[in-house]
Amino acid sequence: MNRRHFIQQSAGASAGLLFGSSLPAMPAPTFPVVRPAVGKRNFTSATVEQTIERMHKTIRDPELAWLFENCFPNTLDTTVQIITTTNQPDTFVITGDIDAMWLRDSTAQVWPYLLLIKQDLPLRQLIAGVIRRQSQCIRWDPYANAFYADTTKEGEWKKDVTTMKPGLHERKWELDSLCYPIRLAYHYWKTTGDTSPFDADWLEAMQLVLQTCRVQQRKSSRGPSSRGPYHFSRETAWSTDTVPGDGYGNPTRPIGLIHSIFRPSDDATIYPFYVPSNWFAVVSLRQLATMIDQIRPMPTVANNCRALADEVERALKQYAIYDHPKYGKIYALEVDGYGNHLLQDDANVPNLLALPYLGALSVNDPIYKNTRRFVLSPDNPYFFKGKAAEGIGSPHTLINNIWTMSLTMRALTSTSDQEILAQLHLLKKTHAGTGFMHESFDQDDPSKFTRKWFAWANTLFGELILKVAAERPHLLSKVV
Repeated sequence: MNRRHFIQQSAGASAGLLFGSSLPAMPAPTFPVVRPAVGKRNFTSATVEQTIERMHKTIRDPELAWLFENCFPNTLDTTVQIITTTNQPDTFVITGDIDAMWLRDSTAQVWPYLLLIKQDLPLRQLIAGVIRRQSQCIRWDPYANAFYADTTKEGEWKKDVTTMKPGLHERKWELDSLCYPIRLAYHYWKTTGDTSPFDADWLEAMQLVLQTCRVQQRKSSRGPSSRGPYHFSRETAWSTDTVPGDGYGNPTRPIGLIHSIFRPSDDATIYPFYVPSNWFAVVSLRQLATMIDQIRPMPTVANNCRALADEVERALKQYAIYDHPKYGKIYALEVDGYGNHLLQDDANVPNLLALPYLGALSVNDPIYKNTRRFVLSPDNPYFFKGKAAEGIGSPHTLINNIWTMSLTMRALTSTSDQEILAQLHLLKKTHAGTGFMHESFDQDDPSKFTRKWFAWANTLFGELILKVAAERPHLLSKVV
């Protein structure tokens, strides 16, 4: 089911009242068990459970500790499926309330557990299984963004006008979908030294990644034949849910950047060079080159990865920067090579706010700092400020809806105690009594939210708490 179908679910009046403010004389609130019962969890990691116990002793505020206990293991509790038809680890990870696996979400959902896999072999094998499953998905179709565990299954979008086939939930070409599996593989390898997931199938998938990125530079003459095999259209009432024009996206000039016809939000781009994903590709292609050099030496492939990364970086520095009259030089969200720039940000990662988180830029990079000031201001049309909170939203959830992911990412990329503390406070007070992070919530009323089961937002919140505990533990005693 498309994420559009999950707009405006409400926590209900009783949940909204349960954790409301209380008089000083009232006893401290108690928090109900909202995790699945032990016997009903999809996967249990002893190390994750020990981490939860440790954080209960570290976090002074009981509600914040309760949120961590619920959110951090949510991917393992509810979304992972161990496939037992092969002798190799194989893990399918649904996004939550949609029974499909996104390459992006599945990486992000297990990402925080990399901190623990040195001492937890079953958890390590689970993540190795995600890497193998992602390689299988890419080999099935490098242009698809979401897949089913059953490669014979036809889903609700089977009538999309694209090269649809069984096993695909959705076939939206999003450049970041090919970057996230590299991010997971590289850091898994660096953390464990284990090379077992990186077999011939993985190498074939990675060569497809490189080939697809090259094709989607679309550097030959204009016309359908020069734009590669990918096209997409859908019969829909949502303008951002299909591709303008003839299914190939709006016109671009071949400047070396890679097209991404859809954003990480699964919304169509306006200008098909989505800048954050191109920066992500620069990082990922260099990581892939290092892996190929050291694990499966193929000098030509590794050198081609580096050459493409260098070309994209040069193009970003030449074409993706806009000289803003108020903020100075900033990165645009999208460009087309003709001088047009889309000036906004979107809460979905990769976005402009998250560039340091992805390793693309330093938090002290002058252009990033200018960009950050812009995207966290009313000059960003998708920055919302209401009675309940302020933060970045997305056209995907229309106006006045703030994404919890944007609050978490703002804290993850901040160097300010005050700013991090403010985001922790907002995250604590906007979960609408549910104990989980949602996709988005109304700027004035957090009980109006989208997606009550969105595992990426949950584990990202867990990642933030662990980062704060490791780097700024004094803040965890100040959250109120």
